[in-house]
Amino acid sequence: MDAKTDHLVRKLRLRHLELLVALADVSTMRGAAARLHLSQPAISKMLGEVEECFGARLFERGHQGIHANALGHGAIYRARAVLHELARATEDVDAMRGGATAVLRVGAPSVTATVPAAIARLRERLPGTAVHVREGRVQELFQRLLDGELDCVFGAITPQLQSGDLLPRVRPEVVLDDALCVLAAQANGLCARRRLRWAELRGAAWVVPPRETLVRQAFMTAFLNDGVTPPEPVVEAMSSVTVGAVLRLDATLLCAVRREQAVDEIARGGVRQLAVEPAIALPSFGLFTRSERVEQPAVLQAFVQAVREVGARAARGAQMAPRRARQKL
Repeated sequence: MDAKTDHLVRKLRLRHLELLVALADVSTMRGAAARLHLSQPAISKMLGEVEECFGARLFERGHQGIHANALGHGAIYRARAVLHELARATEDVDAMRGGATAVLRVGAPSVTATVPAAIARLRERLPGTAVHVREGRVQELFQRLLDGELDCVFGAITPQLQSGDLLPRVRPEVVLDDALCVLAAQANGLCARRRLRWAELRGAAWVVPPRETLVRQAFMTAFLNDGVTPPEPVVEAMSSVTVGAVLRLDATLLCAVRREQAVDEIARGGVRQLAVEPAIALPSFGLFTRSERVEQPAVLQAFVQAVREVGARAARGAQMAPRRARQKL
């Protein structure tokens, strides 16, 4: 620890970190005072102490309130992470007092075959591990990761992520490639076809996710590349429960999904994947952790290894699937 950091540790209090976050959220001294149950003069004094600790002005004051400058944004980001880490430490201690040996917090999309398989593999190796899975949109999960609420995030490496400012702040590891898959109930006559083209399926009744999703965009691209106008779906749904249910109840439907969801649905039984050409790639999936120069806890290292192993197995399965389908036919 250098002299400047040592000075910061000795002078800075957790209340100072709470003040940084409060000012970032409410943008007024009065609002921060109300949130922290202090007087405005006390808030002003505390802010002076914080800026003295950092040796720099962190906020700009004006008639429109108080706003963080570039230095302040950096301090606020770290303050949020420290407070979330403390909250997690409290939760971890409570969980371990209840019998857990380790706690892992994972962010993931609502439909994934990789994460459940990796959790099962992790608990085989570390049986006392408690795993908390938070589901949601990738951008929201990344923010939770950076704020210290999550240990890792499993999600697609999208073009938006690659071109944004989040990627330098996380450590990505490509786990498995992804592709657009077409599913049908086993009773659907198309399951007997060895090969299909997208143009042949334009008149089918489709179940697809909303327009803003990558799967829907890839679905539309597949038909356009094959020289036909993309069909309008008869069912538009995001929920894997809804998609799986309607697909099994109505054998006339076809469904466009990610390979992750296809693996999950096929494992449940009653549906088959159609061989549709040409193949349409989707952004690869990765496991993301914070790009901090600290040693990862053992439970996180074990989970990363479990995801690698599951991803490698899925890749081998994807390579063998077309061969198995040809053999059945």
